[in-house]
Amino acid sequence: MGNIAIEFEHVSKQYRLGLVSTKTLSHDIRRFWITNVLHKDDPYLKIGETNDRSTKGSSEYVWALKDINFQVEQGDVVGIIGKNGAGKSTLLKLLSRVTGPTTGTIRAHGRIGSLLEVGTGFHGEMTGRENIFMNGAILGMSRNEIQSKLDEIIDFSGCERYIDTPVKRYSSGMTVRLGFAVAAFLEPEILVVDEVLAVGDAEFQKKAIGKMKDVSQGQGRTVLFVSHNMGSVRNLCNRGIVLKNGMMSFDGKIEDAINMYMTDSMSFNENNTWKHNVEYRNCELVDFEILDQTGKQATEIYSGSDVTFRMTINNHTDKTISNIDELTIGVESTAGENYIILDNKSKAYTASFHPGINVIEYRCKNFPLSTGSYRVGFYLSDDLGVMDMVEVLAVISVNGDMFYHTGKIHHKSRVLLPYDIAEM
Repeated sequence: MGNIAIEFEHVSKQYRLGLVSTKTLSHDIRRFWITNVLHKDDPYLKIGETNDRSTKGSSEYVWALKDINFQVEQGDVVGIIGKNGAGKSTLLKLLSRVTGPTTGTIRAHGRIGSLLEVGTGFHGEMTGRENIFMNGAILGMSRNEIQSKLDEIIDFSGCERYIDTPVKRYSSGMTVRLGFAVAAFLEPEILVVDEVLAVGDAEFQKKAIGKMKDVSQGQGRTVLFVSHNMGSVRNLCNRGIVLKNGMMSFDGKIEDAINMYMTDSMSFNENNTWKHNVEYRNCELVDFEILDQTGKQATEIYSGSDVTFRMTINNHTDKTISNIDELTIGVESTAGENYIILDNKSKAYTASFHPGINVIEYRCKNFPLSTGSYRVGFYLSDDLGVMDMVEVLAVISVNGDMFYHTGKIHHKSRVLLPYDIAEM
C-alpha cells in the first residue's frame, strides 16, 4: 500500500441557513456553557438536516457534508462527482483550509495547490507576474524556485502579453489559465481543481487535463478533480467519489462511479416511465422494450448477443403519416457520448404510420458494445420537424463477452469490431 496523501475521518460541515442575526451570540454562549461547563454534546450539531436543496426543511441548520470518510494515496487521481449542492466544493474548501470542519479530522501530507474559484489567491491590483511570486511564497517556495518555473508558467498560461498587467483587467478565462498554471507548475504535492476549468476554452481544457495527467503519472503527485464533464473525469481519474446530499454514496473505480451518478440523474423511475423532451406532434412513443435474443424483455444484455429495440408509436391522427424523415434509436454512454445510431435513413427504409398503434423493431445482431452501462434515447421527425423525442428511455447494462468468444476484451474498449489476426 502506498503513502497516504489525504485522510478524511468522520468529517462533517454544518452551516446555518438564512441571515445571521443577533441571536447568534446567544447560540454561541449557550453552546459554550453546555459543551465547556456542563461537558455535554453540542445541541446545535444535532438539529442539522440532510443537505437536500430540492426540499424545504424545518431546521435553521444544514449539513453541507456529513460523516465523510476516505483516504487517498499519493499519486491517485480522484474525481469528486455529484449534483449541484452535493457538497463537492465544500469538501475541497475543507481540504484547502479555506474553511474548517464542524466535526472530524482532515490530514493532508504535503503542500496543497488549489484552484477553487476564478481568481482564487490572486490580488487584483498586482500584475500576473507579481501574483505568481506571491502564490509561490504562500506555498513555501523560495524566490529562486519560483524564478526557475516562471517561463514555463507564463508559456503554459498563454498570458505572456498581459503578464505585467494587473489581473483585475484579465478576463475570467485568462485568470483561470494563469491560476491553473501557477497551481500546477509550482509543484504542490496535492493539486485540488474545482469546476473552474470549464471557464477556459476547449484548447486550454485539453492542455490542463494533459498537465494533470503528467503531474499525477509522471511526478507521482495527488490530484482531486471536481467536474460535471464526465468525459474529462473518465479521461483523467482512476477513482471516483460520488456525493449525494452531503454524504458519500459511492467510492470506487471511476467508471462505476460515473455509471452510478449518471443512472441516479436520469429522468425515469423504477416503473420504466420516461420524460418526453418535447410535446409530441401527431405521433407519440407510447411503449418501448428491449428484448434479448430469446425474445424476453431485458435491462441486462450480453455483448455479442442479438438485441431488439421495439417501439410502439401511436398516430393520433385519422390519416396515414408517410413523410417520416427520421426514426432513430441512439445508444450512448452515461456521460452522453454517442456509440450507436440505429435509424431508418441508414437502411434506406421508408417509415410510415397508419392511424392508431404502430410497432416497429430494430433488430441488432452481435451487439457491439462492451461491459458497462449505457442509456438509450429516441427521436422522431417528419419533413416539418421534430414529432417526438425522449432523451433517456432506459439505461441498459451490458455484461460478459459473447462477441469474441474468448471471455476477454481490452478494458478501454467500448465499441467492438470483428477482426482476425494473421501472421505473414
